Amino acid sequence: MKLGDSLGRNRKRRKGGPKATPDSSTVDQGETASGTVEVSSDVEADTPAPAPAAPTRPRGSGWLNGRTLFVGLALVVIGGWFGGYALATQVFFPAPPPPGDLYEVPDVRGLGLASAEERLAGAGLELGGTDSITHPSVAAGLVLGQSPLPGQVSRPDSPVRITLSIGPQLRSVPDVLRLDETRARVVLETSGFVVDVDTMEADEPRGQVVEVSPPPDSVVALPAAVTLVVSAGPPVVLMPLVLGLDQMEAEVLLDSLGLDVTDVEEVFRFGRDQGIVVEQEPAADTELQRGSGVRLKVGRRGAGGEQ
Repeated sequence: MKLGDSLGRNRKRRKGGPKATPDSSTVDQGETASGTVEVSSDVEADTPAPAPAAPTRPRGSGWLNGRTLFVGLALVVIGGWFGGYALATQVFFPAPPPPGDLYEVPDVRGLGLASAEERLAGAGLELGGTDSITHPSVAAGLVLGQSPLPGQVSRPDSPVRITLSIGPQLRSVPDVLRLDETRARVVLETSGFVVDVDTMEADEPRGQVVEVSPPPDSVVALPAAVTLVVSAGPPVVLMPLVLGLDQMEAEVLLDSLGLDVTDVEEVFRFGRDQGIVVEQEPAADTELQRGSGVRLKVGRRGAGGEQ
């Protein structure tokens, strides 16, 4: 076979597509049959070199990159927080040094100032500032409270503050005589007193204060009770029924009740009504104050009766 014919067939096979591509066995046989190296070199020169393959991107690489970024940011934030905490606690606001010796605070309530100071000194502590307030039952000069409280612990350089009693508040009783009950109660209660009210019959108008106990201007300790005695008005009696009584009997009865017979009028009557009370003013069962006047009408006596 001629070399030119073999090259022509090989070019036609390459133009024909995949079917014209010679396989390795054919090329090897041709090279072997021709016994020359030039046939193989010409075929490789005419065959186009394959294009380099594009680099492939691993599947899921974008998710891995986002996760790595998130983890990195989280580590930066956590590291910054711990760093800031350490800076704040160690540099700007360091912890105070551990306290030294601690002593239990004794109870000094109910003691005087000197006794309280002595007891605190015996416990290794010292007396600090003092306050004072009024108290209705604790005598002046005694300790009412303390800070720190009893049983707590304190350092020697932390003094104990106490509050002293200056005793009850003293105040004089206001003069509320001749005031009505309502006004007297307001005056006393706004002054810090507790008001009790009693009543009695008196010549003063009803509701007027006639007595105060303790008396006005008395100095007492608050809170204190003040008793008001209020007038219930003059004594009241019921007008008795004197109709049908003899004039003398009626006058004696009215006088025993504290009533005055101010007028006796004789009116004409027949028979047995002579000298007998036939009319009265006020009527029976009327409430009257003692000393009130009463008018009577009595049957007129005849000439024979007068003798």
